[in-house]
Amino acid sequence: MDNGRVSIRRECSALIVVDMQPDFIEGGALPTQGGRVVVAPIAELMSSGYFRYCVATQDWHPPEHISFASSHPGREPFDVIELYGQEQVLWPEHCVQGSAGAALHPELPWEKAAAIVRKGEDPLVDSYSGFLNNWNADGRRPPTGLAGYLRERGITDLFLCGLARDYCVKWSAEDAIAAGFTTYVLWDLTRPVDSGTDERVRTHLGTKGVGIIRSEQLTCDQHGAS
Repeated sequence: MDNGRVSIRRECSALIVVDMQPDFIEGGALPTQGGRVVVAPIAELMSSGYFRYCVATQDWHPPEHISFASSHPGREPFDVIELYGQEQVLWPEHCVQGSAGAALHPELPWEKAAAIVRKGEDPLVDSYSGFLNNWNADGRRPPTGLAGYLRERGITDLFLCGLARDYCVKWSAEDAIAAGFTTYVLWDLTRPVDSGTDERVRTHLGTKGVGIIRSEQLTCDQHGAS
């Protein structure tokens, strides 16, 4: 970073587009606050040629998933329970496999994505991060395989955008740092479920070593290179 600019080393950098799905946009089952605003700029960044790889994550829940409030009689969305010794937020039914709300957002250029990592497929385990699922009954967080995919392609630097800032983006960034990647969150290209968490999330990610930047800070000496 130089004078607020962040130079992308294209050959070892990947853009991680987190859960850009209609259910997380206004009008969806679990909308973020202002998610619609980030669609166009993320589309532009995906098409910029700045990154050697673009990888998408996709929430992909079976019906009656354990994270749905409807799977717990007497519970309401956003209640918090204990699950496998950890706090579990109970969500409205969202991103159900095969539903329109679970599809990748149609206004984004998915032909630019080299890989799509689906998560939350296990009916008994939630999954926020693109790298590791949440805790299971054995007290483990099973990997999704994303870290290995990136390492095998020589990727060391990650730039995260998408939804939601306070859950799936946050957890993905934490796990990316823990896996040894240089990690940035493009703050202006994320939106939260609860904007009241913004300062806490920013501070928490900073203490983990995640760079918090804005998309206009990006530069790339190899713009458009193949």
